[in-house]
Amino acid sequence: MDKPTASRLDINSSRKQELTAPTPQNTPINPAPITANYRPSVSSISEDAEKGDSTTESSNLTGAFTSNPALISMLQGKLGNLVGRPSGYVDSLPANVKRRIHGLQYFQSKHAELEGKFQEEVLALEKKYLALYTPLYDKRTEIVTGKYEPTDEEVALGEKVDQEDEGQQKEQAKEKNEQQEERAPMKGIPEFWLTALKNHPQISETITDQDELVLKHLVDIRMSYMDKPGFKLHFDFEENDHFSDKTLTKTYFYQEHAYGGDYVYDHAEGCAIHWNEGKDLTVKVETKKQRQKGTNKTRVVKRTVPADTFFSFFNPPSFPDDNEELGEEEAEGLDAKLEADYETGEEFKDKIIPHAVDYFTGKALEYEDFASEDEFEDDFYEEEDDDDDESEDDDDDDDGDSKQPTKGENAPECKQS
Repeated sequence: MDKPTASRLDINSSRKQELTAPTPQNTPINPAPITANYRPSVSSISEDAEKGDSTTESSNLTGAFTSNPALISMLQGKLGNLVGRPSGYVDSLPANVKRRIHGLQYFQSKHAELEGKFQEEVLALEKKYLALYTPLYDKRTEIVTGKYEPTDEEVALGEKVDQEDEGQQKEQAKEKNEQQEERAPMKGIPEFWLTALKNHPQISETITDQDELVLKHLVDIRMSYMDKPGFKLHFDFEENDHFSDKTLTKTYFYQEHAYGGDYVYDHAEGCAIHWNEGKDLTVKVETKKQRQKGTNKTRVVKRTVPADTFFSFFNPPSFPDDNEELGEEEAEGLDAKLEADYETGEEFKDKIIPHAVDYFTGKALEYEDFASEDEFEDDFYEEEDDDDDESEDDDDDDDGDSKQPTKGENAPECKQS
């Protein structure tokens, strides 16, 4: 599958992409010393005059920008277009300096070869240890589903691991356990994976009340590597009223070769979900009344629109066809969706699957750098209120432009049994 490479995501640095300051390779603010012959002369300015002038100019500039949002947008666009453009600096260097640069590029290419081999060995090591982890994951699934009861020794060792972190809460938990033992016995650990996902700040935002009715039947999340670079996520469900599939899958593909020591994300593939009639959570039906001009007659119009749901995860965003052109805003929006989708897959692979019990208990949150709402000042939200109101109005105005969602025709079939 040939896809554009401009929007590919660097696996290890996709979260850290930031605009960098101009460099001699793109657009330097000032000429580099090797080519700078001009030395401007500035007459001395008194401190008082400088303060007065700067205050006046600053006030005038502030007024001009705040009263003209279009000007700000235009300047941001112009400045953004300068990033990454060749400045001509390298071309202007003497031949002997260029020669040395070519020498550096040779050694850099040798470095890239070693980085590629390093990443291949890292991937092989990850596959090796996944095979070692798998029996532990299988045992976890057996406990969660009630097929295996931990031995007294296993429980004692688990309590010892947890003892240092719990402290005084241990006695309270012991009293609660004694009270709960009087109730009817419970099989396995109910809603284990639903609870773990709801304790993940980003993923919990995608889970609706309707999603919870399905996710409480989720009995395991697994991953596997493929022959080609990439990995597959497997979501195993027990029988439920919403769909007939036993396993839903999501596959992430990397480009064949590592660049700069990292494999680069290429694309993702979900799977078709076989929803039972009237149970599809990925769409909703909107009903609207329309009044005919002239006769004032009304009619009821129903249309199907996309719904917010966790299960949209299995219908990932994709690159447009080669003959389809996107506007700048559309391209940026697609890049953001692709990056968010990839990061979610990495969260499952690197955090949720290996440390599911820590997310179930909430212990994982102690080690993650998740920002809470309390960390932001109230002024931040007050400044954004007006923009939020305007965006809500725009959403209402755009209701008529919504289109019926399309599903990937070639999506792999989910497993059924």
